Amino acid sequence: MNAVRFISGKIRFKGYLTIVCVAVSYLVMIIAVTVSSGFRNEIRASLSENYGDVRLTPINEDLASAAVSVPRHPSFMDRLQQLPCVESVNPVVTRAGIVKEGELVHGVLFKGVENSGLPDSLAFPLAIPSRLSQMLGIGEGDKLTAYFVGEKTVVRKFTVCRVYEAVLSSDNQLVCQTSLPVMQRVNAWNEEQVSAFEVKLKKEYRDEESGMEVASTVYAFSSESEPTMLSRTLLQSYPTIFSWFSFLDLNVLVLLVLMTIVAGFNVISGLLILLFENISTIGLLKAMGMTDKGIAAVFMRSAGLLTLRGMAIGNALALAFCLLQDSTHLLKLNPANYFLSFVPVHIDWSGILIADAISLIVILLLMLIPSLFIAKVDPASTIRVD
Repeated sequence: MNAVRFISGKIRFKGYLTIVCVAVSYLVMIIAVTVSSGFRNEIRASLSENYGDVRLTPINEDLASAAVSVPRHPSFMDRLQQLPCVESVNPVVTRAGIVKEGELVHGVLFKGVENSGLPDSLAFPLAIPSRLSQMLGIGEGDKLTAYFVGEKTVVRKFTVCRVYEAVLSSDNQLVCQTSLPVMQRVNAWNEEQVSAFEVKLKKEYRDEESGMEVASTVYAFSSESEPTMLSRTLLQSYPTIFSWFSFLDLNVLVLLVLMTIVAGFNVISGLLILLFENISTIGLLKAMGMTDKGIAAVFMRSAGLLTLRGMAIGNALALAFCLLQDSTHLLKLNPANYFLSFVPVHIDWSGILIADAISLIVILLLMLIPSLFIAKVDPASTIRVD
């Protein structure tokens, strides 16, 4: 029979406060990891869905007029679609416009896309961001007049068919979506003329290296007779958002360190209490010939079991919260400050396991500090006192 396991099993130490403190620390750590991962996944996926992971535009792009277009089926298209990292390549038509409702006039960007999901029965269907809906006081079924200024001003009356939540919803980044043919008609283009291409990458390839591969393919297989295309990744287009991701990750790292230290010192306190309560036992074990290392292993095993119990409770509570928040979006946010209207969560199992493992290792190392007390215990004095 293992002596360490047998003796530690006979030592009674409730340590409820230690378990609670460790559980709370792990609860905070796991929630921090899942929320950070949730923000990154939710915003990154929304940007990819609405703007593409890589945007290909003519080098002389002009959003204010219909003067610049590119062919819908350029010479590089087949090569681009064959890249392992590419999920889809979508042509779009974009044009800056002005919307007017009552006395309010505001500039927005109109974007025509394939498979817009808007009804084909309407001549000019439109999906508008919720921010614009609030500003103009309009909703589904209302009419919206738009002015497109160029060599001559084009006026079109759209029907609002959908109001959607946009990740980028500041007043100077409002995007109204319609179908591709509608915007081609607005620009007086034929069906082979588009403004740009949005390249959507597969999830496992959403990095800068894949973006560079797309750019090099476009450059290598473009025809000299076609307009020169400029390639921009999401990181290049929205550096502020990705800088915010880095800042968020730093905050999570600081929180993990603090919670690990808090849990570690609570375990140290519990272990010290356990040692002082069993000082006579320590003296007796020494008198029977057990080494300091063996005695330390006995008490560290008892404290370690408390730590594991607290860790399990904290993880279970955190995962329960994540499942609840993911299904109900109970906790809300101000999208003007956080890009989203709710607290996103994403259960990143690898991140959770790494956080659990590292914090547990640190706590076990911190437990070595009170174990040094064992070496100073004199068997003769402790046994004589009893």
